[in-house]
Amino acid sequence: MRKVLTGACLPLIAAMAGCSSAPTIPVATEVDLDRFMGDWYVIANIPTRLEVGAHNAIESYRIDRDGSIATTFTFRDGAFDGPEKVMRPRGFVREGTGNAVWGMQFVWPIKAEYLIAYVNDDYTQTIIARSALDYVWIMARTPTLSPADYARLEQRVRELGYDMTKLQKVPQEGKKP
Repeated sequence: MRKVLTGACLPLIAAMAGCSSAPTIPVATEVDLDRFMGDWYVIANIPTRLEVGAHNAIESYRIDRDGSIATTFTFRDGAFDGPEKVMRPRGFVREGTGNAVWGMQFVWPIKAEYLIAYVNDDYTQTIIARSALDYVWIMARTPTLSPADYARLEQRVRELGYDMTKLQKVPQEGKKP
């Protein structure tokens, strides 16, 4: 199954791969990696092909001994009781970026661009973006946001230049897959 999933993902991963040049959108000035680690509920996104129909999507980060970021992305496919999907990419923080620019590696040697465009002061809300403006993720430490907080984050995504007709909320029950 893993080989089939990996083979099916290669074209998508290649399309998502970012160049090693500087991002063309603003990123957070300084990200405290220790505070950023842990679980993040995906509140809304412009999904990759693999995420379409995701429910209870959660991205979890942990710093490994080598300094890379062990990542686990889990969700239920198509419904709250749909089959569980798990992806385990590895994040690599680019030096000199205040920890806000990562390469996210699903398959060696390709690293997809991963930009922490925003994280609030208490590390409870974040926006992950890409210079290509093709995918974006609004995430929070809780499975829901107040309407005011969601509107504020949605406005930040709009200001980055994203096509807002593609942004969609991710259904969350508030429990892990």
